[in-house]
Amino acid sequence: MPTATNNIGRRLGGTVKKLAGNKGKGWFSPHMVAAARAIAQRIPLVDLVLEIRDARIPLSSEYEQLRHVSSSSQRVIVLNKMDLADRSQVKEWMRYFEQRNCLSYGVNAHNKEDITKLLNFIQARVREMRKDGGSNYTAKLMLIGIPNVGKSALANSLHLIGRTSAAEKGKLKHAVVSPLPGETKDISSLKIGSHPNIYVLDTPGILPCEITDFEAFAKLALTGAVHDCLVGEKKLAHYYLSILNLSDEYKKWAKLTINENDSSLVDQVLGCSGGSKVDATRVKQYPTDHTQDFIVRDVRRTLYKAVSSFDSKLEDENDMMRLIEAQIMGLREAFRIPLEPEEDAYNMACKKLLNLYRTGRLGRYTLDAFPVDAH
Repeated sequence: MPTATNNIGRRLGGTVKKLAGNKGKGWFSPHMVAAARAIAQRIPLVDLVLEIRDARIPLSSEYEQLRHVSSSSQRVIVLNKMDLADRSQVKEWMRYFEQRNCLSYGVNAHNKEDITKLLNFIQARVREMRKDGGSNYTAKLMLIGIPNVGKSALANSLHLIGRTSAAEKGKLKHAVVSPLPGETKDISSLKIGSHPNIYVLDTPGILPCEITDFEAFAKLALTGAVHDCLVGEKKLAHYYLSILNLSDEYKKWAKLTINENDSSLVDQVLGCSGGSKVDATRVKQYPTDHTQDFIVRDVRRTLYKAVSSFDSKLEDENDMMRLIEAQIMGLREAFRIPLEPEEDAYNMACKKLLNLYRTGRLGRYTLDAFPVDAH
């Protein structure tokens, strides 16, 4: 029986499907068509393909076009953003791919230790493929994947660590990195290793040209693979809260209700006159900055109190939506959002909530479930 989350996700996916019918409006755009063709032409020319996926959605973030490309190049599935996913689930997914004879690797593109280990792994693979070539050869890797899985960030980190390790001089190059999907428009090359020389090709993100699984595309939207404005931050926030409310993640915040007056000092400082002698260094007085710890704490507390005291069935979509509406109303206060105008305050709460989810401030989530035949 479908849960409320399933139903909300499918409706969100239906919205995405409507977008797919209008290719010039941010889905499978003309630049993606051209980029997909260029990538397919280059794949046979590289030694190793690194398919970058989002560790939160290891199946939903598959680069589907790779199924239709015949190549002798070896493939490694790299689960990026593992710092945002359930760590135990990341290990299970790597085991899942291993059972299907697919090499996989978990990484956080912004973690130096992770990148160093990944670079060592890549160099070992390259040397294994070129056993008889000594060190006087050049290997080419290609990073491919859907938008916003961190390909460019990964390319830049590999380039930085690789150049530093080889003590090479000269100006560092940089692939364009953006929190918005679809910002990389061209294929660029960065050197990441010497002896042997290894170059990585960073490529534009390509979305599937057809939609078959509505829930999968709802997950793509929630994790930022398409522009929020095309789907609506309100719908995305509803979807995230439906996931949170049926998870165990919020239960980790129970202790926040023990000292509910923790934020009172903050609010007193924010509202006090200039003559107050309260040590300003104890509290950063930026009530509009929702990423500050005291606001994040209030957000967690608000969400926990709402769901833990809710006595209806969360499997029922109508009941779930009643809870979600109550949570967002509470978040307006937690985020210190002015009460007027009503709709703007609601949308602002949704936007700030999504940002906290996507940056890991509200827990680690793996959204994909294992297929029925996984074990």
